[in-house]
Amino acid sequence: MKISTQTYLHRSFKGIVVFTFLLLSFTTSAFAIDLKTALSKGLAGEVDSGYLAIPPGASGEARPLVSSVNSERRAAYVSLGQKNGVTAEIAGKATFEKRYPGFPRGTWVQIQGRWTQK
Repeated sequence: MKISTQTYLHRSFKGIVVFTFLLLSFTTSAFAIDLKTALSKGLAGEVDSGYLAIPPGASGEARPLVSSVNSERRAAYVSLGQKNGVTAEIAGKATFEKRYPGFPRGTWVQIQGRWTQK
């Protein structure tokens, strides 16, 4: 039996979606805390470079999460930078500037090396 290209692509796409969903669910459950909670509790903060960091005085509880999210962001900034003909650094900063207005009040942010709460 011959499978059409369209059927093959559809099955492949469904498989990729299911695999990605499972991977993300396992990855998320590996951390004791999620990003939204870490940010709202002050265990992690946004940096003007587009990455996360641990704010002053916070415990290291969110450190594995911060590291994982930063790895994902780094890959996204590289891709975004390549698409737009800029460096990953510029893409990260531009993303921070675009997202900043949407950060909830109380979110820790580091701008030009200085930590403040929004």
